[in-house]
Amino acid sequence: MKRKCYFGFAVLLLLCAVTVLQGCSELIVLNPKGPIGQDERFLIIMSFVLMLLVVVPVIIMSLWFPLKYRATNKNADYDPNWCYSKKIEIAMWLVPLAIVSVLSFFAWRDTHRLDPYLPLKSEAKPLNVKVVSLDWKWLFIYPEQNIAVVNEFVFPAKIPLGFRLTSDTVMTSFFIPQLGSQIYAMAGMETKLHLMADEPGEYIGQNQQFSGAGYPAMTFKAIADSREGFEAWVKKVKQAPERLDVARFKELQKPSSSVPVLYFSTVDPELFDYIIHQYNPMPMGAHNAGEKTHSGHGQ
Repeated sequence: MKRKCYFGFAVLLLLCAVTVLQGCSELIVLNPKGPIGQDERFLIIMSFVLMLLVVVPVIIMSLWFPLKYRATNKNADYDPNWCYSKKIEIAMWLVPLAIVSVLSFFAWRDTHRLDPYLPLKSEAKPLNVKVVSLDWKWLFIYPEQNIAVVNEFVFPAKIPLGFRLTSDTVMTSFFIPQLGSQIYAMAGMETKLHLMADEPGEYIGQNQQFSGAGYPAMTFKAIADSREGFEAWVKKVKQAPERLDVARFKELQKPSSSVPVLYFSTVDPELFDYIIHQYNPMPMGAHNAGEKTHSGHGQ
């Protein structure tokens, strides 16, 4: 009878584990495709394993103690005068201290080493991209190529990426899970991020910060291509009929969800600064630049 109870309990635990872990195949954070993502995966797994050193024994003891010292077990030790164990005391202090010390070391080291503002070391020239979050879409401006794209981010693999990010709406969070390091974009402010893809592929880009009704559809494709493929894509975008200036941007500002990919063959070079300065008091020079940008479009 007891064996049947133990067997049934084990089967129940197994079924619970299967139910909880059935979504693990979707944990794309643990399938990184870039150096930042790989380092972050190491931190996640290392932290998880270290915490299991405490969690697993506690779970085992929480099951073993009630079974061993149950009222029906006449062979269990009964020692009401026991109150102290030197071995248990040492373990209770040293094990958590060791775990916290190791976690603290890696957290301190990698917080500085994986600083999102820190450019990645590479012999290749980085690709600079300006990112603007809107309701509920993403705008990518390529200043060196003088093009812009909505809801699609194409870039060459094995090339460092330098992002400048801002928001034209509420606070959002820019995240390409397989490349690593999500970072917030806020209206009137600029943040920076540096990433890289080790190999060509198509990755999911998303907003991790709830931003209203269209939040679930605020995603984009991040496509890592070869250098030749990226250059061919740039030529394709340059053939688009639309130009992105202040007036066209004001149309993009209007809330819309599940927006298809849009290409702009040219971009107003001062547009990104204009977007930031809408929500931030500007110095006189920046204010004049914003006015020129706006009036230039009107002509």
